[in-house]
Amino acid sequence: MTNQYPKDLYKIITSVILYTFGLVVLLWFLYQIMSIFILFIFAIVLGLIINQPVSKLEKKGMKRWLASLIVLGIIFIVSTLLGFLVVPHISEQIDTLVGDLPGYFNSISAHVTHMLRKYPELNKELQGDGLSISEAVPSLGKTVIGLSSISFSVLGGIFMFIVFLSMIIFFVGNPRPIINMYLSVFEPEKRGKAERALQHTSIMLGGWMKSNLIGGIVQAILVYIFLTIMNVPGALVWAALAFFSELIPKIGFYIMAIPPTLVALSISPATAFWCLVFFLLLNELISDFVMPKLRSSTMNIHPVSLLFLLLAMTTAFGLMGALLAAPMAAIIKAYYEEFYLRRFPDDPDMDQRIDNILYKQ
Repeated sequence: MTNQYPKDLYKIITSVILYTFGLVVLLWFLYQIMSIFILFIFAIVLGLIINQPVSKLEKKGMKRWLASLIVLGIIFIVSTLLGFLVVPHISEQIDTLVGDLPGYFNSISAHVTHMLRKYPELNKELQGDGLSISEAVPSLGKTVIGLSSISFSVLGGIFMFIVFLSMIIFFVGNPRPIINMYLSVFEPEKRGKAERALQHTSIMLGGWMKSNLIGGIVQAILVYIFLTIMNVPGALVWAALAFFSELIPKIGFYIMAIPPTLVALSISPATAFWCLVFFLLLNELISDFVMPKLRSSTMNIHPVSLLFLLLAMTTAFGLMGALLAAPMAAIIKAYYEEFYLRRFPDDPDMDQRIDNILYKQ
């Protein structure tokens, strides 16, 4: 009897060590493949979006493979045409902008120095260490050298891109096994909620992509026209940046507005001022009128939630996380409403409770 306890203790200790080791290995593996997992989620998000027109064609009696071929073919043809028509001009303007960067920098520095002469105290404070503004900012050469030190594998990137496209194509062509696996994760009595949550997610993602495409095109056209009239260099580059800025919620405005405004400052302060006014008005037009009409009730997410998720995803996963912030917000919203909020009855006094918190202090 006394020999039994050491054996049991030995088994318990061995099991704990093995389970701990297995858990550590599993967590390490998940950490290593996190970027792949994010890429997989991004592929599923795009697959759900592309699935909507494919499913509409399939409902009209068309074979799934043919509907997928038509939709994916249209996307490929449009992307290729835009690539041939727009990319060479954008590349040319980028080369010109990069070549003219020293001149832009010197001009901006001269304008800022001239304006600071009107405020001697501020100018003295900025140059308290005996450094000019141009000396205080890292030189262009050092910046370029620093950026060039960032290396990446071109072949690995091409391989990942091919795998990424393949996941989208296979999901759109035959989504049933993936959806079956997804539903199988839930208990049978909860699969109805899982079905409605994914359906709601798909609707919100479709509204998100539609609004981004239309809003981005409107922004790009207006930016290109205005900057061309103002003779700001690289108008096509900034228009392309304005188009993609809608993919990053709320912060996209600053990504779109700051670079061309700085380039405009190299021309004259007045040009930079009017550029800044234009971008502020454009942001108000798109954010307050165009986008709400496009998104309507499909993606009603509070800006604070979007900004929090944007910061969290960007911190964790970089640019890919920033692009996935809005889709992840839609996914979280759909599952939160379906699996949590629906458990409670509607509260008719909710608005009154909110007013009491806000105004009765």
